[in-house]
Amino acid sequence: MTWPTHDVTNQAPPLQDYNLFTADPALREALARAGGGWAEEQLTRQGAELGTAASYKQGRLANQNTPVLRAFDARGFRRDQIEFHPAWHALMSDIARRGLHTGPWARPQPGAHVARAAGFILQTQIEAGSMCPTTMTYGAIPAMSRDALLARDWLPTLMRPEYDPRDLPPAQKRGGLIGMGMTEKQGGSDLRSNTTRAEPDGAGGYRLTGHKWFFSAPQCDAHLVLAQTAGGLSCFFVPRWAPDGSKNPVLIQRLKDKLGNRSNASSEVEFQGAWGHLLGEEGRGVPTILEMGTYTRLDCVLGTTGLMRQALSQAVHYARHRQAFGAALIDQPLMRNVLADMALEVEAAIALALRLAQAFDSQHDEAQSLLRRLLTPAGKFRICKRGAELAAEAMEVLGGNGYVEEDMQARIYREMPVNSIWEGSGNVMCLDVLRALGKNPRTADALMAELAQAQGRNAHFDAHLQRFSAALRDTDAQQSRARALTHDLVLALQAALLLRHAPEPIAQAFCASRLGGEWGGGFGTLSKATDFDLLLSRALQTA
Repeated sequence: MTWPTHDVTNQAPPLQDYNLFTADPALREALARAGGGWAEEQLTRQGAELGTAASYKQGRLANQNTPVLRAFDARGFRRDQIEFHPAWHALMSDIARRGLHTGPWARPQPGAHVARAAGFILQTQIEAGSMCPTTMTYGAIPAMSRDALLARDWLPTLMRPEYDPRDLPPAQKRGGLIGMGMTEKQGGSDLRSNTTRAEPDGAGGYRLTGHKWFFSAPQCDAHLVLAQTAGGLSCFFVPRWAPDGSKNPVLIQRLKDKLGNRSNASSEVEFQGAWGHLLGEEGRGVPTILEMGTYTRLDCVLGTTGLMRQALSQAVHYARHRQAFGAALIDQPLMRNVLADMALEVEAAIALALRLAQAFDSQHDEAQSLLRRLLTPAGKFRICKRGAELAAEAMEVLGGNGYVEEDMQARIYREMPVNSIWEGSGNVMCLDVLRALGKNPRTADALMAELAQAQGRNAHFDAHLQRFSAALRDTDAQQSRARALTHDLVLALQAALLLRHAPEPIAQAFCASRLGGEWGGGFGTLSKATDFDLLLSRALQTA
């Protein structure tokens, strides 16, 4: 008698051919209350397109077939070009078509940043590396808009919902992308230690000489770059093609071999007299480029939220189909606790992410501007830290199936740390929170007014708010406590948002677990009073 050797049983089918947007009630609800409800139809279309098997395949292929540097041609001439797999170009074409790179600037309207934020969260779930040039282009537009030359010659091309990968001068392109170069070998986050020099060329421009240790997305049409001048550290717009039609001598030395974010090209470059246009004033380079950083930090929050959302979706889908010890995995009491706890974390992350994006839509309101300045680094710190923890737990739901490169959970896990590191690591964010609080005394008032709207709805929240308010007033040794303060700030805001807007059992579970002393720090320690059915039903609504 012969026995089959490869019957496949008790394995979950791939999660595909569903709508990422309609499957996510927390995102739909946050979109509507933050002023982006008008975009529901287009986001429903995007969610359906992204949820297809073909879309997931594009994300996988873009990561398996990493970029290749072609520094020279066959005759030894410099090319400094990056070759990408067709899947990368397909992803970038869809991103531009959906306006995720410049949409709120090209088509401004109330809720534009909120609608983009929701689209960004959806897009990241399929492939995160392609969001790097997307977010840098988004962040560069405000600074470029104040420069008459760049507004005239560059913005019309950047605003088009088209992706054009050709390496050509901007006047010959259908669309464009912007990158960034700040980090040098000796400095890291200490930007004022940069050594790259920029000297006036006598014709209105500057010539840059030096290096960048991390130069993001070198295939972009131009980059914002920091360099030292006689007036101090300054910001320059450095295109791939100089105004005279020659290739600008920005020489790519190598591509970074990164832990994650592998579809995206990150590089080391040298400037050998590269032409640059001064953006802003000499000596004001850090404030100029950090304006770009404000928007890219927002996208770190959004990107990590999207990755958390997808990690949870994969885990819940697997648990619904996998049998263990005589029952579906999702019906096992302890697994239900773990999954519900992760779902609670994702609900809170989405609530914060869309509330933050709403502040970007209200930049002429002083209180909202102050909140944006404070909550952007705070949200980046807390959400990105939790993202890595959640990705590890979600992978564990799949066991060994999640630990192989064929599974999406492994890619998500490797992707998570980049948003904590990029645009300023955790300590940098927490110190920035202190700067925001110290720079304007009305910042704390705006925050407390936001939090006060949820007072009286939960005893754990009220007690946490009282402790947090006291910590804000205690400035002794505040720098050494910056992480604790930032952690408590974000938990307070997430709890307030859930108490005001989420289903009551979800808000109460968050306050009991995160603020009430019941939480063990990891996932799976929710009280037995938690409404597990509600949390798990909202975690992935594919039916």
